[in-house]
Amino acid sequence: MPSSQRTFPVQTGAHDTALTAGNQVRVRADGDNLSAAVAVLTHPDLAGIVDVVAWVRDGWLTVANAGGASRVALAAPTGPWQVLRGHDPVAVQDPMHGVPMDAALDDPSPPNSRNSYPLAGVRLASAFADPHRSPDIVVVHSAAHHWPERGGHLGEHGSLDAGQSRAPLLLSGAGIRQRGLLHRFARTVDIAPTLALLAGASMTGPQGAEIDGRPLADLCEPGARHVVGLLWDGANCNDLLNMAGTGELPAVARLLARGCALAGGAIAEFPSVTLTNHTSALTAVGPGRHGILNNVYFDRETGRRIIANDSSTWHVACDQLRDGVWTIFEAIAAARPGVSTACVNEPVDRGATYSTFALVRSMNGGDGASGLGEHLPSAQDDPYATARWVEADPDYAWSTQVDALGLTQVEQLWGGDAQPPAFMWWNTTLTDTGHHGGGPYSPQARASMIDADRRLEAFLDLLDARGLTDDTAILLTADHGSEGADPACTGDWDDALRAAGIPFRDEAYGFIYLDAPSAAPGPARETTNDHQ
Repeated sequence: MPSSQRTFPVQTGAHDTALTAGNQVRVRADGDNLSAAVAVLTHPDLAGIVDVVAWVRDGWLTVANAGGASRVALAAPTGPWQVLRGHDPVAVQDPMHGVPMDAALDDPSPPNSRNSYPLAGVRLASAFADPHRSPDIVVVHSAAHHWPERGGHLGEHGSLDAGQSRAPLLLSGAGIRQRGLLHRFARTVDIAPTLALLAGASMTGPQGAEIDGRPLADLCEPGARHVVGLLWDGANCNDLLNMAGTGELPAVARLLARGCALAGGAIAEFPSVTLTNHTSALTAVGPGRHGILNNVYFDRETGRRIIANDSSTWHVACDQLRDGVWTIFEAIAAARPGVSTACVNEPVDRGATYSTFALVRSMNGGDGASGLGEHLPSAQDDPYATARWVEADPDYAWSTQVDALGLTQVEQLWGGDAQPPAFMWWNTTLTDTGHHGGGPYSPQARASMIDADRRLEAFLDLLDARGLTDDTAILLTADHGSEGADPACTGDWDDALRAAGIPFRDEAYGFIYLDAPSAAPGPARETTNDHQ
């Protein structure tokens, strides 16, 4: 880097500041770019937007921020952690942080000093475990960081902290022990093993490959004639349980009356983003093993930028699964040959007897959303939709159409004289849209859950009408949580890295690949824009 001073602005919410890069961070042309990048990213002027920086070197996973640094051995990521300087950035790893809802509302989007990072070592280690797709550095957004120019929203997820990582988890129906609300937590990777247990199968992979999750065997037992997994994308665990208790989500309350729920929900894998955790939920392994590292990532082996979570690529997402990974659909097929399984509106569909995206692959040359768009029903005419938000937000209207089509498929699979599937997975999109649009606990987020609940109630009524309720086990979860961004807390660490003269690409806004080829422009929504 030249010796002349270079500055970059960072807005932290309180005031605008400028780091004099020439004085603070000196990068030699032949220097260590990883160390230089870490020095830039952990500078105090970025503390408002950078919560934690993580990297792997010489068998250690190290985390750092402006206040301190610590490390843990990759061979034992559960700990103990060694403090290297100052305050340990992940000193608190309480998975029940911010539970119940009042605790989250009393301290919304807390700073690092008051936050918690459940299973930090295990989750970060998985993000670095893929030899070709893992980044060199992970930058974790602060809980309050707002970046609308990069595709950010009022409601956010993706980070390591409890609020963005906690998904709801309810179990109900056949084979489920009726224990009400339990003060405990599980993990997203536990979902497939639990569903498999209920369905009389096992997620132990091909050739006996181990998995990262475990079945919740103390809460359920096999024997259900039908098993259903519901994923309400992005639903806030606290608010979902609260609204079920107040009667605003009567269908969820019906589930809870016949089963149990975990107050701590299911802790997502890192990053706490959509397709990474859909895949973890349906394969029982973390991203470093299943291969879908983020909504967008770079594959050094092929030299390709992989955009996994986009309407143009959802239908081919399973192409990115690593060898030796199998889905719950494949596990059930292996254990119970001949039974039917269904995958509704879910990209991770490999092995399902019926799949929405298998239909997409057969339409119009298999070109993603365009193959489905002409079949989407009207959002304005949807009896389950909240008209206010359909009219106000085009994303809400589109997600309403997708979820209406989902319900139509479910009613066809379970209605009339149809033989219902032994296992069905049903993905709901609107809840993520609502939480992004208004932030958690907002009228828009709550409307999205009310709409999803109305569709769920239609399904539960159908089960009652066909006499299938007592034979069906249902699990309701999500892929991540939701936390509110502070519109005053803005800034961009990419500007700081560029100012320091460090060659990099930033995928999904937080996966830093050093000395990698420049990225081409890409979509902003959840897949985020490219950075170089």
